[in-house]
Amino acid sequence: MSTRASFSKQDHEQLSHHERAEAVEEDMPRSTLLRLATATAFLCLSTPPASAFVDEAYATRVYELANRSAVFIGDFSVDKDGKETSEGVGSGIIWDKGGHIVTNYHVVAKLAKDKSGKQIARVGVLGPDGKTYTNYDAQIVGMDAYTDLAVLKIDAPPDSLQPITVGTSSDLRVGQSCYAIGNPFGLGATLTAGLVSGLNRTIPSPAGRPITGAIQTDAAINAGNSGGPLLDSYGRLIGINSATFTRSGSGLSSGVNFALPVDLVYKSVLPMVTNYGMTQYPPKP
Repeated sequence: MSTRASFSKQDHEQLSHHERAEAVEEDMPRSTLLRLATATAFLCLSTPPASAFVDEAYATRVYELANRSAVFIGDFSVDKDGKETSEGVGSGIIWDKGGHIVTNYHVVAKLAKDKSGKQIARVGVLGPDGKTYTNYDAQIVGMDAYTDLAVLKIDAPPDSLQPITVGTSSDLRVGQSCYAIGNPFGLGATLTAGLVSGLNRTIPSPAGRPITGAIQTDAAINAGNSGGPLLDSYGRLIGINSATFTRSGSGLSSGVNFALPVDLVYKSVLPMVTNYGMTQYPPKP
């Protein structure tokens, strides 16, 4: 179906103004136009993104506090001969020392729906050296497609697990700094930074029902970031990175990204977890 555009009186006035501007440009010397074009291009190129204004001391501190609380999640299919094929990557957070991992439901949806035993998930936990991962087979112990959340369980030594510090999303303000840690395109423990761009957004859930109260951010989120933490300047969890608007056919983030608010996450995850004594909510001042 084609759509016919209609113009109001105001539109015609704006169009006439645009035509007058073109007429003025025709009367300008070419050298003047070139100088104006050069100045405009310089301003566009010299305008830095929001991440350029990030305080380095805060950014490095946030990473040091939280990078070991973010995990790598790999989805695999197993054929009849036992050969494993990677089917995607995602991110997650260490919820407690009991081995509970929180992530998005859509990250492990194939495993959640599998009845044949041909799907497996592995969780990579970053070691104290910040370089090497130890992989653990994971089982789903809880899931909720309506909130796009899932809880996995791994059998890992408690001393090797660094639980995330849980914050609150109730007092977030548009314009405050935030940080995302995850595995975009499989690149582990990647930090990106930006701002809280908007609050109380609505995003779709895997179950088809809208999720309200989402956080909008321009911190870069790409394929593989889903399920990872969105953090405040003190390294506290304020959201779970979940969705992004992508440029058609590119798979790249548009800068319009969304995270589930941590207050919703906490409320949804508690019934799925039996050992949650290691997390503190709300955090002490």
